[in-house]
Amino acid sequence: MTYQNFLAGRWVDGDAVLPVEDPATGEVFAEAPLAGETTMAQALDAARASADRGDMARMTPQARANLMRAVAREIRALADEGAPILTRESGKRLSDAQDEFAEAAAYFDYYGGLADKIEGKHIPLGPDYVDYTVLEPMGVSAQVVPWNFPVSLAARSLAPALAAGNAVIVKSPELDPLGMTVLARALERAGVPEGAVSILNGLGREAGARLVSAPEVDQIVFTGSVPTGRAILHAAAETVTPALVELGGKSAALVFDDADAETVLASVRNGIFFNAGQVCSAMSRLLVHRPVHDRTVEAVAALAQGLTAGHGLDEAEHTPVISADQLSRIEAVVSTARQDGATIAAGGARLDRPGYFMAPTVIADVTPGARVAQQEIFGPVICVTPFDTEEEAIRIANGTDFGLVAGVFTRDLARAHRVAHRLRAGQVFVNEWFAGGIATPFGGVGKSGFGREKGVEALYNYVRTKNIAISLKG
Repeated sequence: MTYQNFLAGRWVDGDAVLPVEDPATGEVFAEAPLAGETTMAQALDAARASADRGDMARMTPQARANLMRAVAREIRALADEGAPILTRESGKRLSDAQDEFAEAAAYFDYYGGLADKIEGKHIPLGPDYVDYTVLEPMGVSAQVVPWNFPVSLAARSLAPALAAGNAVIVKSPELDPLGMTVLARALERAGVPEGAVSILNGLGREAGARLVSAPEVDQIVFTGSVPTGRAILHAAAETVTPALVELGGKSAALVFDDADAETVLASVRNGIFFNAGQVCSAMSRLLVHRPVHDRTVEAVAALAQGLTAGHGLDEAEHTPVISADQLSRIEAVVSTARQDGATIAAGGARLDRPGYFMAPTVIADVTPGARVAQQEIFGPVICVTPFDTEEEAIRIANGTDFGLVAGVFTRDLARAHRVAHRLRAGQVFVNEWFAGGIATPFGGVGKSGFGREKGVEALYNYVRTKNIAISLKG
């Protein structure tokens, strides 16, 4: 199976090819195109020209809204073809890949509904002036997409950028770029103007670095690791380009002694073992009130040990991590936990089978300052720490450099409300991990990044305000 890059409305071969593995077997099953310097330069020129012409911005708002909804329809029409491809390259379950395409379509529907609602305001300055604001597109938006949810996270940024009238270049993740070509076909079939969108696969250190340092770019959007985000922000500083970055997390769930045990377990399963824990907002720390600590550890360990591993096409409960390198990194972090005196209550090593499978892992007796409690693992590994008081729980939860999401599990709504306000996080879940949806703003504080994706609030990342003041005197 071979694929091409989507360059400003045209399909082109790469300057080289990159093998794509099936993480469940470790076998190469396809080749992805790699965009080199020439391809990136062509995409940048095309995007700059499209933005300058106003291919998207000069559409009527209603026409943009109609185009967005057409993209959503085409994504849904191609989902049955795209989901198995995404499963094979990423390792995730087929049903989760189908959900990812459905979510991508939902982003275009949602922001299609907002495309004709981007409004300025009148500012009263007295009878001698008319003063108002207009919201203009940023211009060229360069977007670097991570590998854990490539199709939906691409749509998360691409949809509001197009709704606001921008031209966009998306760099696909080199580990799983193939599903992104299906997204590109949906854009093409819907009639997105040529030049307005390019979706290119390339290596981060080459294509990604070229993209984020280009003078043609007016905005950078990045989701990924802290080290890469830091490098991108350095590049952005050189060109004084605004950046929206969503980085890592080390999110904590606070389980109080009155929490419903089944609710907690359901959220643990979804919060840390979904997609093999490769989720920036994963429930990577479980802080448990001491009266229920031991039985909670026992129940979570039993949950982890009961998950069956297998290929995503077979709808296995537990699927592989993305690559051999990722698996080795996860094992190394778990090894540090052993060295620091923590207890491996379940898992703790790779599974003895083909592919890149890490056993669902539960680490107990984790002290708040331990390396495993401070480092993002990005795998199916949960760290459990006891607490005695509400104040202690909040202090431990807030005691990392990250601040993406957090969770509170309790039947006491007054306590839930009180604790949620004190947690240092961009989003707090109460009694259900991953509560919320496309309409709820998402982003972090600290080393989890800044800016917000999703919801109405995200749309305003993709426009800038211009003030127009008119004197009526004379």
